Amino acid sequence: MTLELAVIAVSDVDRSKLFYAALGWRFDIDFQGDDYRIVQFTPPGSGCSVVFGQNITTAPAGSSRGLHLVVLDLPAACADLASRGVETSEPFHDVGGIFHHSNGVGITAGLNPERKSYASYFFLMTRMETSGLFRKSRPTCLGARGS
Repeated sequence: MTLELAVIAVSDVDRSKLFYAALGWRFDIDFQGDDYRIVQFTPPGSGCSVVFGQNITTAPAGSSRGLHLVVLDLPAACADLASRGVETSEPFHDVGGIFHHSNGVGITAGLNPERKSYASYFFLMTRMETSGLFRKSRPTCLGARGS
């Protein structure tokens, strides 16, 4: 059994398409039906794609939480994203274990000192529209495996 797709609810399909293209993800499809649109991107080396569009989910835009992308070299991934114009947070880690807490308790700045797998993270900083204003949000977290 494999996980093939993660459906992400977005408010602006075209802006989201530009964002995932800027990440360097493989563009798979942009299909428009009579009352829906499906766009799919796949991260490099991943067996799971993200799908977003119009009328493909009832979830509110920006409601996806807890999505994790995993890389071997967190600083290199951060540098690559910055070169593509994608803003990231500073790296952080959980002082008590291998996973950060949603309430922010127990996390500290910097990479895990022992470079344990799945112990260091940073957020992709995206902009989501809210009532005509833009606010920073953190829907996606990158974690390091074996670095």
